[in-house]
This record gives sequence, C-alpha cells and structure tokens, in this order.
Amino acid sequence: MIWNAFLLAVREIRRNMMRSALTMLGIIIGVAAVITMVTLGNGATAKVAQEISSLGSNLLMVRPGQRMGPGRDSSGAKPFKIEDVEAIRNEVVSVVAVAPTVSASVTAVRGNENWSTSVVGTNNDYFITGNWELAEGRLFSETELKAGKTSCVIGNTVSKELLGGEDALGKKLRLGSFSCDVIGVLEPKGQSMMGNDQDDVIIMPTKTVQRRLTGNQDVRMIRISVKPDIDTDVVNRAITLLLRDRRHLSDNEKNDFSVMDTREITNTLTGTTRVMTMLLGAVAAVSLVVGGIGIMNIMLVSVTERTREIGIRMAIGALEREVLLQFLVEAVVLSSLGGLIGIVLALIASALGSMLMGIPYMLDYGIISLAFVFSAMVGVVFGYFPARNAARLNPIDALRHE
Repeated sequence: MIWNAFLLAVREIRRNMMRSALTMLGIIIGVAAVITMVTLGNGATAKVAQEISSLGSNLLMVRPGQRMGPGRDSSGAKPFKIEDVEAIRNEVVSVVAVAPTVSASVTAVRGNENWSTSVVGTNNDYFITGNWELAEGRLFSETELKAGKTSCVIGNTVSKELLGGEDALGKKLRLGSFSCDVIGVLEPKGQSMMGNDQDDVIIMPTKTVQRRLTGNQDVRMIRISVKPDIDTDVVNRAITLLLRDRRHLSDNEKNDFSVMDTREITNTLTGTTRVMTMLLGAVAAVSLVVGGIGIMNIMLVSVTERTREIGIRMAIGALEREVLLQFLVEAVVLSSLGGLIGIVLALIASALGSMLMGIPYMLDYGIISLAFVFSAMVGVVFGYFPARNAARLNPIDALRHE
C-alpha cells in the first residue's frame, strides 16, 4: 500500500514539475543553509584552535604587569631577570621548557636588500615552546648561548626577502652595528590569529640581544611549556607563588605580573565560535519551517484540485486511511527530495566556502543526517492537515465537485 502511494506521489510530482520545484525550494534552501553554516562554523572553530596551538602546546606566557594585551599596565612593573627563568626551570616541576624572551625591532641588511623585522633574544627552549621546526641548519650551541655569539636562526619571510632563493646557511646579515651568521632557517608557520606574520623574525641568543640591542638585562616575557598530561592550572599556581616570593610581594599586594594560559584562550574562542555556529544554524533552520508552510499550502491546493479524483477513489472502495496515506506520502516525498537536493548543494557550497575562507573542510555527518530527517518530518507535520482534509471528504460531495 505504501509502495503504491509512493508511486502515485512520484507521478503527481512529475505531472506538475514547476510547482513541485517551487514547493521544494524552501526545504532546499533550509537544508543547504543549515548544513553550510554548521560546516563553515566547525571549520572556523578548528582554524582558531589550530592557530592558537601554533603559539605552542600547553603554553604559559608570563609578562610583567597585571593585564595582557593592549593597554596592559607593564610600563611600571619590574621586568624579569634571567635568574627568574632559571628559578622556574629548577623549582617548578612538570615544565618541559622555559624560554626568556627579549625583543627589539631592527632593519636587517643583506647586500642591496633591507628588511624591517623583529629580533627575539632567547634560548633553545623557545623552539620547543613555540612548536618551531627547522627547515635547515641547526639550533644554538651551549657556547653560543653562554658567550652571546652573533649567531641567528631566521624565519622563512626574512629568508625570502633578504636571500631570495639562495642557501641561507652561512650567510651574514647586517643588524644595525653588527652582523649575524645564519645557522638555521625555520619551517614556515604563516600568519597568527592576530594577523601577524610569524615567519618575519630573527632569533638570537638572549645575551646577544641584551648586550647589542636592548642595552639592559631585562626579560620582558617568559614562555613556559608544560607536560601534556599535567594540569596547567597547577603549574600556573606554582609559578605565581614562586614569582611572588622572588619579587617580594606581601600577602596584601596584588601580582605585578600576569600568567596567560593559551588553553584558556582556546576554550574561550572556540566556545564563542560554537555558539555563533549554533545561532547561525538555528536562523537557517527557520527557512525549513517556511518551506513546510509552503508544502502545506500547495497540498491544500492539490486537495482542492483533486477533489473529484478523491471522490472516485472513495466511491470504488478506497478507505479513509488510504487517502490520508496517499497525500501524506506525497508531502513527505516532496520534502525529502528537497532535503536531498539541499544536501548536495550544501556540500558544494561548504567546499567552496572553506576554500575561499581558508578554513578546514569539517563535514559533520551528524548534522547532515539531522537536516535530512528534519526535512522529512516537516513533510509529515505540514502534510498531515491537508491529507486529513482529503481523507474526510464526503464521497458524494466530492463526486459533485467541478
């Protein structure tokens, strides 16, 4: 009986192709919009998490001042010293790497080429905390770090701008009043989530930058990488207690430094993008309801147009439930077909959107299944009322209908 009802529904849809297509349009748009929005939202969430992870894994960043970011009050806060870095490395358990960071802006010169970039003074732990890999060359030796040699590891952007396609190893770059020997080139990372080029950097030993560029022994930031299986909150508290003691802060004094956990940033930003994804998906789902109303409207028109047909079927023995099933199946076939077309369009739109936006293509099969089931349910819900009206027609009155 259901198969016959399905065949009748297909025949009726083919008989009025234009009307059927326009009826399905609301469902098509709704399903395509929901799947596309959720897919792009998931891709954006993954992109945010990926960019934050590029800063470093299980990373804590310690700076002078009570706030991070723009407007932070670090100008009056006492900077850190190398001794603070060594204290954290020796006294705080569960840390993988501790890297001091001293930075300065310079103009690097090679032959006739020059490039404005930033120099970071640090140690080899910096490459661990920042998940940096070498494309070629080596890291600093202990002698270079202790003596403050003018050796440098350069980012991909600096290598391209100053050296072009040349082999960078062994070349000299002029930085102000001194030259540095290139001993390594970093694998490219691209832009950070703030839009900064992470590859536009020159890395040198801490003592070299302090002596030749900053002119002091200050450390403006400490980067700390924590073991993967350790709760960073525990390490955060241990670092806070240690630095408070080293900076001689009393119990009633606030911290004059900040400890930022990149995991918290990840959770906050990914949580925000997930909420936005859900909101966009909910807004897109409204068009499914609109499409359902369209189906109800067309089915009511169809019942009116086929009143005489209904009367003939009932007069020759069709039961009320069979007439109900016929129109209900027709509504479900319309909405389900619209759902399938919407899924195909969503896959194409999601792939194009991900490519244009530069985000991962994160297809969610769960939301595809849910959207299709919801489209079929729209057909059931909005097709039931017209089907019930058809089933309740009086056969005699239906036969008299012109």
